[in-house]
Parts: sequence; structure tokens; C-alpha cells
Amino acid sequence: MARNAKAAGKGRKLSNFLCFAVYSANLAFGRAYKPLLDKVGLTYTQYIALVALSDEDELTVSALGEKLFLESNTLTPILKKLEQMGYLKRHRDPADERQVRVSLTPAGRKLIEQDLGQSVIEATGLGDDFPVVQTTVSRLRDNLLRNTRAREKS
Repeated sequence: MARNAKAAGKGRKLSNFLCFAVYSANLAFGRAYKPLLDKVGLTYTQYIALVALSDEDELTVSALGEKLFLESNTLTPILKKLEQMGYLKRHRDPADERQVRVSLTPAGRKLIEQDLGQSVIEATGLGDDFPVVQTTVSRLRDNLLRNTRAREKS
């Protein structure tokens, strides 16, 4: 029994799993952002929705969902709450009534201009390596998504 446990431990150490490193880093980011976002009354998902809209305003709900990797049934309640808070507005696209477009209000733009994430970036301790790590993790995500979609199609 001890021999099996020892053999299993060689290749199956949790610290060897890249997926766990990324997952636990995500949890650590959540903890780092929480006190900053609590001060302005936002969740992390609400915050990244506002950041995404500050990059590109007047997105459709489906385009914003793709950008955030969220389904519309998850995103819609978040957007409704942000609209109630006065940070964004939703309206039907006049060219296609089936589409709902989302844009920041002046209050939403002002909130995003506070750059709440700067202290979190500094807390990573990555310094000049930060953009390299960010690019690498994004490439990792894109590769996994591309390969998963290819497998699903075949």
C-alpha cells in the first residue's frame, strides 16, 4: 500500500499541475481585488464587464459575452445590476431589434478611470515580466479553447 501511494505521488503532485497553478492564481487575484471592489460596490465580474466596455463601447450583449467568456444568461443579470447602479445603459439596436447594445454611462466611465487594478498589478511582483506572463497566459487560454473547439467539431 505504501509503495502504491509513493508511486502515485511521483507524477500526480498537485504542484505539478499547470491547471491548478492557473486556478489558484485566479483565486488569489479574486482575493486581491475584493477589498478594492468592495469599496465601490462591485463584484469582479461586474468590474471586468465595465473594463471591457471601456475598451469598446456599444457592444452587443453577445459580443460582450464572447469577450468575457460568459453566456448571455449569466451576463444579463450582471448588466441589469450595473444599469440599476447607473454605470451602463442597455438599448435595442435600431438596425436589428433582436440585439441589445450596452454602453458605459459617464458614471461608469468615471469609475473605470480610477484604475482600481494598478495596485493588484504591483502586488503580483512581476515587474517588467508582467506583460510577458499576461501574453503567455492569454496564449495558453486561446490554444486550449481552439483545441477544445476542434475536438468538439470532430
